[in-house]
Amino acid sequence: MKIMGIDYGDARTGVSISDPTGFLAGSPQVIATWNTDELLEKLTALAKREKIEEIVMGLPKNMNATQGERAEKCRTLGAELEKRTGIPVIFWDERRTTIEAHAILHATGKKQKKHKKNVDAVAASLILQGYLDFKRMQG
Repeated sequence: MKIMGIDYGDARTGVSISDPTGFLAGSPQVIATWNTDELLEKLTALAKREKIEEIVMGLPKNMNATQGERAEKCRTLGAELEKRTGIPVIFWDERRTTIEAHAILHATGKKQKKHKKNVDAVAASLILQGYLDFKRMQG
């Protein structure tokens, strides 16, 4: 079962797709657009092309677990994506994934200025891998 992970952002949205067994997150990429309709079109096309069966979208929560305006935007996008694709969208706590993504990029020797291009794709992979690991542990 192939699963798509999404780290939604205003200017850039990170995407990661699992291997066919649903074991590992991979294929990190970034969709750069401010236009929500264009983003939805690209995500829908990618989901169909990759034969995605489930979508995991990072849900930004505050450190005290409350949800704000950003979380509402994610829920709205997720609902529209589910409507367009017919694929279930699961929301996954994404707290600290961007910080972890920056740390990973820094550890690989990438300059801080270049993180912006890749951090959303890495964050999407972390969101997806966290979800895949959780599913595997649930048996």
